[in-house]
Amino acid sequence: MTIFSDLGLSQKVLSAVQDAGYTEPTPIQEGAIPPALERRDVLGIAQTGTGKTASFVLPMLTLLEKGRARARMPRTLILEPTRELAAQVAENFEKYGKNHKLNVALLIGGVSFEEQNRKLERGADVLICTPGRLLDHFERGKLLLSGVEVLVIDEADRMLDMGFIPDIERIVKLIPFTRQTLFFSATMPPEIQKLADNFLQNAVRVEVSTRSSTAKTVTQQLVATGAKDYEKRAALRDLVRDQDELKNAIIFCNRKKDVADLFRSLDRHGFSAGALHGDMDQRSRMAMLHNFREGNLQLLVASDVAARGLDIPDVSHVFNFDVPIHAEDYVHRIGRTGRAGRSGKAFTLVTKREGKYVDAIEKLIDQKIEWLSGDLSSIAPAAPEEDKPKRGRKPRGGKESARGARKEPAAEEALTEVVAAVESSAATNGSAKDGTSGAAAKQKGPVSPAPAEPKPRRAANDDAGRSENGRGRNSGSRRGNRDDEATPIGFGDDIPAFMKIAARA
Repeated sequence: MTIFSDLGLSQKVLSAVQDAGYTEPTPIQEGAIPPALERRDVLGIAQTGTGKTASFVLPMLTLLEKGRARARMPRTLILEPTRELAAQVAENFEKYGKNHKLNVALLIGGVSFEEQNRKLERGADVLICTPGRLLDHFERGKLLLSGVEVLVIDEADRMLDMGFIPDIERIVKLIPFTRQTLFFSATMPPEIQKLADNFLQNAVRVEVSTRSSTAKTVTQQLVATGAKDYEKRAALRDLVRDQDELKNAIIFCNRKKDVADLFRSLDRHGFSAGALHGDMDQRSRMAMLHNFREGNLQLLVASDVAARGLDIPDVSHVFNFDVPIHAEDYVHRIGRTGRAGRSGKAFTLVTKREGKYVDAIEKLIDQKIEWLSGDLSSIAPAAPEEDKPKRGRKPRGGKESARGARKEPAAEEALTEVVAAVESSAATNGSAKDGTSGAAAKQKGPVSPAPAEPKPRRAANDDAGRSENGRGRNSGSRRGNRDDEATPIGFGDDIPAFMKIAARA
């Protein structure tokens, strides 16, 4: 049986490890620490939760016991994909390096540049950062990378997913070629393998588990559910309530919006829940993680920002509210439980349209995941669209239809009265004209016949079109718009005055 004292670590490091309660190294630690102490490049591949962080922290502490860092020139550089992982590595250096007097600088977003600059000016033995913030300091002229002795690229596959590879390639060109490189990842897709070949020189490959495999201590199950959000939320609540051994759990969603919506839903139903996603400021994110670690929160609804490398040792359950689109993310998500040999449970809610993602996951991990109670074929089909009332329209029938039916006779009676009034008014006007100006009517020519049946809408509009001054659309000042008069010949009665002036001989 191998113990830490057999790996070649210094006495200060061994004392800190013993105080932390560890006696036997994990397989990745046993394979990676000896070649790292020999200053050889290491390519470590192991499933999440197997102690990859300590496999590079412990040998780095031993190597850093000799020498001191100069201002703005760090001796070692550790690249992490997220702020939470960077902060977690810094905590490991504090725990295992308590017997060392090392300056550890943490360069992540959400913290002021001034405070970070002060740490760099004192000299950093260990520089832990995200790629973006590191390049910001370098471009401001606050950082020199020519003194880096050891480079650590942690969670390399996550770096690829987040688009950090161009930044990493640029950073590697800024540090000495004679550096030592430690390269760690839980999965090793072809793109990462090609990247490792470019960065590493004669590396020792340490692969302690099947690529993209899951821990055997985690019980995995699929849960069939409807596609609607309220159906999935109800299924999740029932699933959480049915877990008698649930101590705490992380619930993963694919989108940040779904994280916020699900958190509010769980909070309304009386669950002790918190939320964690990338749009939160750094202080809120760290406070949420602290409360979850301390047991102040039972459920943590999170995006994939919490899926990689976070060391929360005693998580009993993981729930995938959404099936991850990338199969590798499934391995990282369920790796939050069942850590350090403990047992854990992982449940994934699956809708019919997410079945293809489940197939990709089973192909990646090379095993079938059992269903909890019935597969996707047991889900009742959704109601057809024509049976569902459309939003914004009142359903037909019932009281509304009865009210409309009662209003129809009254509307017809009102329309009939309007038509009769218009007809009588037209007849009265026509008879008055015929009696007072019959001769003029004869001079005007034949009278145009009246329509057999007046148009009700036209008549109603004629009444509405007249304004108070009588100059509406159909007022009497415009005879051409009147249907009850004869068509005038020439100018009719309205002959302009200049036309009546006698012509000069």
